[in-house]
Amino acid sequence: MQRFQLGDVEITKVVEWQGEIAPARSIVPDSTDRVWKEHESLLVPDHYDPRTGMYRGAAQTWVLRSEGKIVLVDTGVGNDRHRPQMPLFDHLSTDFLDRLAEAGVRPEQVDVVINTHIHYDHVGWNTRLRDGVWTPTFPNATYLIPKTDQVYFDPRNAHRRRAPRDEQERRRFEGSRFVYADSIAPVLGRAVLWEGAYRIDGNLSLEPAPGHTPGSGIVRLSSGSDRAVFVGDVLHSPVQIVEPDWNSCFCEDPGRAAATRRALLERAADERELVVPAHFGGAGAVWVRREGSRYAVAPWEPAAP
Repeated sequence: MQRFQLGDVEITKVVEWQGEIAPARSIVPDSTDRVWKEHESLLVPDHYDPRTGMYRGAAQTWVLRSEGKIVLVDTGVGNDRHRPQMPLFDHLSTDFLDRLAEAGVRPEQVDVVINTHIHYDHVGWNTRLRDGVWTPTFPNATYLIPKTDQVYFDPRNAHRRRAPRDEQERRRFEGSRFVYADSIAPVLGRAVLWEGAYRIDGNLSLEPAPGHTPGSGIVRLSSGSDRAVFVGDVLHSPVQIVEPDWNSCFCEDPGRAAATRRALLERAADERELVVPAHFGGAGAVWVRREGSRYAVAPWEPAAP
């Protein structure tokens, strides 16, 4: 269990699943074999397997203890879900709630659940299946869901979406109906649909970070002299730190996603914010520094095990 402190906020990483997901160049389609090879020392073993060319990642939740409350950032894939768009995670079954208990958290103790955006691997444990009904996993929590994503992914608004770019995206669009039905609709009665900027407490706030999805958001932590930013899927791989114009294959608006990523890295480097992406394995969090007009990864700390 990885746990560290920033200011008055205690941070714990709870991993649901980690492993090989897909060929690296399919996850980051603009990437080149040369760059993956050049940066093997940065990427191996937690983010890339050079023998197979596979991208490695994690589904995980960050537990924040702030001002006497327990806040979860993203809720992974979840169990028992129909996920035709991602067969690897179709009807996944893990002991995630046991791992959360090892971190000292029972579902009823959670005060706030943050979904940085509405993709299957960020909202899954919003709910669990009980007697054939999807019910909120965290019955006393307020669920913070970006309003723009809620509107965009509501199946009743599907006619407003652009046409899919390819067959893979068509499957994702179709699969999003199931995600909304089992992980979003059942918690709307406990949800705050936020937009603009949203203050959680004196240490934590939400800001828009559009591009990956229309309503993607980030969580900023500012406590004492410490700073961090939980970036969701603004970054899928460390290779996007050294090549910030490279998007993942899941980005809805590539131009906007790249602009958001560059702005985030610029601030992280200039203001010494710890960058905490959703899917980085290993340490899971990284300091970023400037190298001329580009960016580089500084040590994997303080989150390193």
